Amino acid sequence: MTLQNRVQPDGQIIADRARGMLTGNRGILGFDDHGRLGAARWTHRHWIICDLAHPRGTYRGAQPARGWTPLFFMDEAVGLAAGHRPCAYCRPAAYRAFKAAWAAAFGPAGHDGIDRALHSARVTRTRLQVTHSAPLGDLPDGVFVAHDAAPHLLAKGRLWPYRPAGYGPPRAKPKGAITILTPAPTVAVLNAGYPPQLHHSIGT
Repeated sequence: MTLQNRVQPDGQIIADRARGMLTGNRGILGFDDHGRLGAARWTHRHWIICDLAHPRGTYRGAQPARGWTPLFFMDEAVGLAAGHRPCAYCRPAAYRAFKAAWAAAFGPAGHDGIDRALHSARVTRTRLQVTHSAPLGDLPDGVFVAHDAAPHLLAKGRLWPYRPAGYGPPRAKPKGAITILTPAPTVAVLNAGYPPQLHHSIGT
């Protein structure tokens, strides 16, 4: 059974066989008998991105006894766009780099302060993704934008259309302002130098 646990850059969670590079969680969500999520999309504000190879072993399905339901991301840019940040436990180096970039952008903060700021910037109470806009030329690599009504990753000076199993062929950047899917605080963190892990379909 393919579970509905694949997070998309526009905040949707779908069922797809391509699991992705990273996992993470937002608390206990739970699935019905057909592998579909219930109404809840989070049960706390600590949305994290974790390695598939957890320090205590590989993730295997939902684990409500441990307080979380695993979600999966094609790459880290997708997780960041959906409002997550690196896990301090299983990705300590990434968390330290993210925290340092956050401090450069906003001043020092712990994980609770970061998560409070991210939560208000990523989703509304009605579960809608918060978007914003800016000139495309002002954005750093690793940001997701909406282009032609679909998510695209900004990388290497071009836009890469998102697909659950990998990015499509790149397109030239349009001019002017564009809708940004990645939360505004995370865009600032990327601008401050945080380097997200990108899917191999981007190339070296």
